[in-house]
Amino acid sequence: MSASPSTRRVLAAVLAAGALVGAAAVPAAAHDDDRHGHRGRHSSIVIGDVQHDGHGHGHGRDSRALNREWVEVKNTGRHAVNLHGFTLTDRDGNRYRFNRLRLEGRSSVRVHTGSGRDTRSDVYQDRRHQVWDERDTATLRDDRGNVVDTETWGRRGHHDDRRR
Repeated sequence: MSASPSTRRVLAAVLAAGALVGAAAVPAAAHDDDRHGHRGRHSSIVIGDVQHDGHGHGHGRDSRALNREWVEVKNTGRHAVNLHGFTLTDRDGNRYRFNRLRLEGRSSVRVHTGSGRDTRSDVYQDRRHQVWDERDTATLRDDRGNVVDTETWGRRGHHDDRRR
């Protein structure tokens, strides 16, 4: 049985439209899955506020002065995240590695430069010298070394270079 040329054209148009809709739906679904996979454990973890010692008062061994310098790490999601193995680094390569810290949903922890007793809301790098400069970048990486968030400051005042 042979179809007329106009019937063939309509059928071809319908099949082509179906193929386009199907092709468009596949990347959207793949993108959606990829987004959820990427967000999975760590996308709710971001760098919050930063308090650096812009005047150099923390260069000595005074832990109290060093503890006025900190970087906040926030969990903006609803679910707790285990930060074990996450790292926080500055532009010079100074690195702090989180150890056994479960950050509850919608909470934060301050990473202080000096010494102190770690709690759920404050952890300490136990350093004797300032880490965060007037112009610096804090980089937060997950336990696999993937960049989770960055915060840069000191270029013409406070400048936010977050990649979300």
